Amino acid sequence: MRAKTVHHEDIMTPESFDLPDPHYQPEFYADVPLKRLISWAIDTVIIVLLVVLILPFTAFTGLFFLPLLGFVVNFAYRVICLSNGSATLGMRLTAIEFRTGRGAPFTLSDALLHTLGYTLSWMVPLAQFVSVIFMASQERGQGLTDMVLGSVALNRRAG
Repeated sequence: MRAKTVHHEDIMTPESFDLPDPHYQPEFYADVPLKRLISWAIDTVIIVLLVVLILPFTAFTGLFFLPLLGFVVNFAYRVICLSNGSATLGMRLTAIEFRTGRGAPFTLSDALLHTLGYTLSWMVPLAQFVSVIFMASQERGQGLTDMVLGSVALNRRAG
């Protein structure tokens, strides 16, 4: 019998695994839509707190452009968190994370694109509504941005 040669590309690493199949590994997708909603609520509270903390450093002139300040803080928060661990703080608390279509953690460009798509969805309420319906009804729980980018939110693997 010949020993099988193991190639580097055959070794599974967090950067190389493919997305789990929802039919054969449903545990990766279990309760993800609900966890995304809870994560979103936690992240919203964190973003509001960050804006409130920033206001004194603007000598409260930030009140005059509060929507813009909130937009910038929200965008920066999401890009920074997603590019450093594929999850926002709310997502980390609910034990979910984003993965690319290749199964890899988000890079800075993935985080930027996902945050841009998320932001655009909120600017078009019908798109956000459709996105939420997709997350709640599809087997992979993907929103519009996820479908365009091929990304998916998964329950974090233990270990």
